[in-house]
Amino acid sequence: MKNHKLSIIYLIILIIFTVYVVLDTFVFSSVYTVTQNKNTKKINSGDVTLTDNSYSDDNIEINIKEYRENDTTIYVADVVLKDNSLLKTAFANNSYGKNITAKTSSISESVKAILSVNGDYYGVQEKGYVLKNGNIYRNTSSGNEDLVIYKDGSFEIVNEDDVSLESLVSKGAYNVLSFGPALIIDGDISISKNEEVGKAMASNPRTAIGKISDNHYVFVVSDGRTSDSEGLSLYELASFMKSLGCDIAYNLDGGGSSTMYFNGKVINNTVGGRGESERSVSDIVYIGY
Repeated sequence: MKNHKLSIIYLIILIIFTVYVVLDTFVFSSVYTVTQNKNTKKINSGDVTLTDNSYSDDNIEINIKEYRENDTTIYVADVVLKDNSLLKTAFANNSYGKNITAKTSSISESVKAILSVNGDYYGVQEKGYVLKNGNIYRNTSSGNEDLVIYKDGSFEIVNEDDVSLESLVSKGAYNVLSFGPALIIDGDISISKNEEVGKAMASNPRTAIGKISDNHYVFVVSDGRTSDSEGLSLYELASFMKSLGCDIAYNLDGGGSSTMYFNGKVINNTVGGRGESERSVSDIVYIGY
């Protein structure tokens, strides 16, 4: 009888501990740092020309196009910048922390983004580089393949185990996106169908960012998991980014997170319908002043 009671007590303690770990990982939130952007400068936009699918001023030109491939609707924002500092990232609630999240559209509105997509969702990982707008928030390696965005607007793919975040910053790194994998490196597809495993092989909503040439970028979001759009595999996404002419391209958080925001509204069909069921995320990549 005594052993039976001890077993029950042990089981109760185990359940309580397990519930706490799950809640601490996915629910309980903690703010570690309020965002402070470095090298902030005022830039005059000049005259603005805006339509439903385009934006232009003295420093930014954005054109939105819709494609249909692999039974999937894909949204592409073609972006040309005269000032690379207008390519930025932003945290949910302007805060770095644990389980700090908000909808992509809400974060975008808070920073007055012209165009944005969901970012790398750093908040679901306890390791992995977090460098946002010149500020180091986490420098512990997860061994991940990252996209480094430098102050001059150039892109580089690195492995966290091969280089410290501090050394990247010393070279001019301004933002690091830690999700992956890399899709295009030096103009060539960097993944193969055989390398995809698990959910990566499935057709899903996807988000990616790519560089075509100096100051010329593309933001890409595909629909998926709907009756109208099957979604893309990672290889299909990489092939599409190559068809756009990307010299380098990188996969960001996808699935329910995949969201493209432009001119004050969500333009893709999120998993539950256009803008109706945005997943809250920890960060965005955006174009804005």
